[in-house]
Amino acid sequence: MRRAAVVATAILATTLLGAPASAAPAAVTLAPYPIDSSNQAGWWSPLETYSPGTDYAYLAFNEPGATAGTHKVAIARRDTVGTWTRLPVMNGAAQAEYTDDVGHNQPSIARDGSGRFHVFASMHNNAWRYFRSDTVGGNPTFHGADLPDQGVGVTYPVLTTAPNGDVYLIARLDGAQSAGRSGRLYRWDNATSTWTRVAVFATSANRAVYPDDLQFDSAGNLHILWEWGLWPATAFRHELSHLVYRPATGDFTDHSGAPVTVPVSLATADVIQPLSAGEIYEGNDGTGPAVQSAKLTLDGTSPKVVYRYRTAAIFTVRYAYLSGGSWTRDTVYSAAQTTAAIDITWHPTDLKRVYYATADGLFMATKPGTTWTSVAVSPGIPVSRFAVERNTQGVDVLYLVDLTNLRLYYGRN
Repeated sequence: MRRAAVVATAILATTLLGAPASAAPAAVTLAPYPIDSSNQAGWWSPLETYSPGTDYAYLAFNEPGATAGTHKVAIARRDTVGTWTRLPVMNGAAQAEYTDDVGHNQPSIARDGSGRFHVFASMHNNAWRYFRSDTVGGNPTFHGADLPDQGVGVTYPVLTTAPNGDVYLIARLDGAQSAGRSGRLYRWDNATSTWTRVAVFATSANRAVYPDDLQFDSAGNLHILWEWGLWPATAFRHELSHLVYRPATGDFTDHSGAPVTVPVSLATADVIQPLSAGEIYEGNDGTGPAVQSAKLTLDGTSPKVVYRYRTAAIFTVRYAYLSGGSWTRDTVYSAAQTTAAIDITWHPTDLKRVYYATADGLFMATKPGTTWTSVAVSPGIPVSRFAVERNTQGVDVLYLVDLTNLRLYYGRN
């Protein structure tokens, strides 16, 4: 699982690094619903697909609120023949509506094994703003009281669906400077319809956890990805880290399978991107090396990670993978500034497909040989925020945000 108009276009081959890539078709469709300007971030999970013989996509998004500076939460559902349906996310008798807080408003969505939607929305050190369908495929309604850890500020909810239909969630919870703002893992038991906290998976004094992604591998183990920032919060983070949770045993390990005691700290975390020369933890006025947003995919049980890393004045794109039992890093793109969103999928022919955006739009990079090559994914559409999910039919489904014209697109690559 994990104004309608259709724009059919071919990917424009654009060589940013290395030899020209071969063009491949990408179908992009304009969703028939207006979006709010707050529908932007790089570390949320707003896209869900469902395609066991069908081909559904669910795009959680912010639409304009009743007044300026507010937004409402909704789901755009696209069925197997391309028909769109809008599902408002409900808070009692009214649609859920919140004050804009750009970078923290974006809803995350998952569909459990029973077909119920789970949506977390507009959380920036807020109590749980959680919504769930009470009927299969129905409008999500408020269920904030169903989560553990009540009365604590929560930020950056990221979701995924397990092979057995359970839903897993990571989020950052507020905490004092002496303890840090922790990363916590939760599980929705689809059979019993209950949430539990699995663990506090990461915390460190004077630091804040920034959740990025979580994905299941082919063995049924859950890979968790996050960054560390200076407490209480900062736009620039460091020491991108990885952790594996094994639901079958309840154990945590590092990438090698060695047991790990949680919560991990900066001293014990499995760090993918160590501090580079001159890199220090800084506040929002920092100008040195830093991480900002990351995503992962799996080749069987082997994690592949893509992330934005600032060197000099721009955020470049880096790719990390395991080689000889250790993390190895490679530069995908470094020609111009990239936007906050990034993603990656694993393709049987292209292998890693890295998606990133610049002022010129959305690009996909592959490395068929020794050189990374990029192609434009949606020429003519100024995509600055996006999400990608590879569905069970082997298609990369795209969630594309055009903030210039306030439009949301669905794509297939």
